[in-house]
Amino acid sequence: MFPLRTFFGPSLSNFKRFTPAIGSTALIVSLIGLSGCSESSKIDPAVTFGEEPTLVEPDSSLIPSVNIASAVGWPEGEKPTTPLDSIQVNRFATDLNHPRWLYTLPNGDVLVAESNKPQKGQDDSGIKDWIAGKIMAKAGAGTPSADRITLLRDADKDGVAETKTIFLQNLHSPFGMTLIGNTLYIANTDAVVSFPYQQGQTEITATATELVKLPGGKLNHHWTKNLIANKEGTKLYASIGSNSNIAENGFEAEIGRAAIWEIDIATGEHRVFASGLRNPVGMTWVNDTLWTAVNERDELGNDLVPDYMTSVQENGFYGWPYSYYGQNIDTRVEQREPELVERAIKPDYALGAHTASLGLMYTRGGHALNDISEGMFIGQHGSWNREPKAGYKVIFVPFKDQQPAGKPIDILTGFLNQEDEAQGRPVGVEFDKSGNLLVADDVGNIIWRVSPSDSNVTHNLSSNE
Repeated sequence: MFPLRTFFGPSLSNFKRFTPAIGSTALIVSLIGLSGCSESSKIDPAVTFGEEPTLVEPDSSLIPSVNIASAVGWPEGEKPTTPLDSIQVNRFATDLNHPRWLYTLPNGDVLVAESNKPQKGQDDSGIKDWIAGKIMAKAGAGTPSADRITLLRDADKDGVAETKTIFLQNLHSPFGMTLIGNTLYIANTDAVVSFPYQQGQTEITATATELVKLPGGKLNHHWTKNLIANKEGTKLYASIGSNSNIAENGFEAEIGRAAIWEIDIATGEHRVFASGLRNPVGMTWVNDTLWTAVNERDELGNDLVPDYMTSVQENGFYGWPYSYYGQNIDTRVEQREPELVERAIKPDYALGAHTASLGLMYTRGGHALNDISEGMFIGQHGSWNREPKAGYKVIFVPFKDQQPAGKPIDILTGFLNQEDEAQGRPVGVEFDKSGNLLVADDVGNIIWRVSPSDSNVTHNLSSNE
C-alpha cells in the first residue's frame, strides 16, 4: 500500500493541497479498502472508557485506519439485541429518511429530525472532502437531506406509531429541537429559528422567525447543531462543532465553533458558554448542570482520542485543538494560546476512542425501565476510522449523586451483522411520555422503542454495581 503519510505529511488534512498530484479514483479505491492495511488496536477497548481512561502514545506516523462498515439496513423482522432480560425492543416507526434526532412533546407526540449534510453551499472542492463524501456514502450518510421534521403519534399506546405526518419542511439540515411555552425552536445548520405551536397540531405551516445565526457557510463541517433550553425557559444552549479535525482549515474558519453558545431567548444575544469542544452533539441536564457528549479528533491512532461526556463549566475550555483530554498536547497543532492549555479541563468520563458518541440522555430513574436507575443513556453511532470497529450500540453509564459511578452497560447491540456491515447506526436517544427509551437509527431508517419485557428476570443497573 502506498505510504500516504510520507507523501501528505502528518495529517491527511493536507489532501486537498495535492489534488493534481495523484489519481483521485485510484486514491479513493485504496482508501475505501484500507482497513486491511492498518494495524489493529492492541489494547482492550474497555480501558478507553471511564473516569481515568488509558491514553496510549499517539500514532501519527502510519496510515490512519479507514475501516468503514458498509450500510446495508435491517433484514425483514430483524432488530437490535439486548443482553438484558428485563427489556425488549420493537420498531416504533419505520420508513423514515435518515432520522437523526428526537424530541418528545408534552402531549406525547414525538418529533424526528430527518436530516443530513447540507446539499447547498458546501465546500467540497478538495480531494479530502471528496474522499470524505465517498466514505460517508458507504457508511449510509450519502443521501440528500430531507430537510424536515416528522411527527409520530402512538395514540393507542401499543408501542407503534400509527400516525406519521410531515410536521415541518423546507428546513436547512435541521437537528436540535426544543419547545418553550407555545414556541418551538429548531436548530438549522446555520440558524436557530422558531415557530408558533399549539398542542396536538400535526403540521406547522407558519413562516420561520430567525432568532440567531449560527456558524454555517460554504465550509461547514460538523453541520449538526443541537439545542436545549434551561428550565426557566429564558436561555437556549446550542452545540456547534469545529470546521476541521485539528484546525487545518485555518483558525479563522473556527470562529464561534468547537463551542456551546448561550442564547438569550428574548433578544437573540449570544455568547460562548464553553469552548475547546471539538464536536459537542448530545446535551442534557443533570439537575442544574449542563452535560454534553463530544466527538474528539482523529488521525492519532486506533485508541486516541477517546470521545467523552462531561459536565460543562461556564467559560470552561476543554482543549481543542491544542490539547486533548485535559492538557495532553497535540503536537500537530500550532500552540498559539498556551495559556488556554494551562487551564484545559479534563472531561468527566471517556466513552471510547472513535465511538462517535452522539445521543445523550440523563435519567434519575422512575421511568418505565424500572431496573435502570440513575445514569446516562448514550447513542454511539460507531467508528469509521478504527480497527477493529467501535461503538455501534446504545450504552448506559450508571451515576451516583449526579456523577458517573461505574462501567458502561450495553443496552442495545447487534447493529453490526456477522459480516461487520452496518444494519443500523444509533444516534439520538429520548424518552417517550410513558418513560420508554426511543432510539433514532439513521441507517435502518427506524425509531426503536426499548420497553420493559414480560420476563420476571431483572437486572439492577444501579450505581452500586
